[in-house]
Amino acid sequence: ELKCFDGFKSGRSDPSGIIGSPFVCRVKIALKLKGVEYKYVEENFRNKSEQLLKYNPVHKKVPVFVHGDKPLPESLVIVEYIDETWNNNPILASDPYQRALARFWSKFIDDKIVGASWKSVFTVDEKEREKNIAETYESLQFLENEIKEKKFFGGEELGLVDIAAVYVAFWIPLIQEIAGLELLTSEKFPNLYRWSQEFLNHPIVKESLPPRDPVFAFFKGRYEGLFSSK
Repeated sequence: ELKCFDGFKSGRSDPSGIIGSPFVCRVKIALKLKGVEYKYVEENFRNKSEQLLKYNPVHKKVPVFVHGDKPLPESLVIVEYIDETWNNNPILASDPYQRALARFWSKFIDDKIVGASWKSVFTVDEKEREKNIAETYESLQFLENEIKEKKFFGGEELGLVDIAAVYVAFWIPLIQEIAGLELLTSEKFPNLYRWSQEFLNHPIVKESLPPRDPVFAFFKGRYEGLFSSK
């Protein structure tokens, strides 16, 4: 049995596990790419289920992927496991160097872009916000230089870095609109912006993304609540 836990987390300032989680979305894209059927389990973070605590006792958050009765947490770990378990439509290249590069850039996205861009919007302190905006620009420039004229980060087909960067393509435009920022634009990052449109229009990605309106409404409510209480 395959299970993919998703959920709604309230009262936290990080994007892991909130409605329309980018991390859960990564797993959905990988499963859809491989044509794997799975059972989707909704998780309520106001009242965490015994199953979630059993399957992910370390972090107690989604996504959790359960294959048979073997649980795996952490989206990038899960995506690699899916790639190694189902051989069709490879997500990672066969060349060891290209595989290593893909892992590097995927980790770069989590370490350098997710947190900084999130804090660029959902931080009350103005100096802290400006610092994170500058860090986000710098990190997006590295991705801009990496994608160059390529269709996807690995070439002609979706790969690990593209899947990891779903946050960049879908969530950054959403939160920057809420805050009136310009983090990812065609003027500032033409190659990366072109990639984001190509990626979002890929049939498998389109089927895997959460509906934009409720996700936008949720974040907008959080943003307004944060600054109204300032």
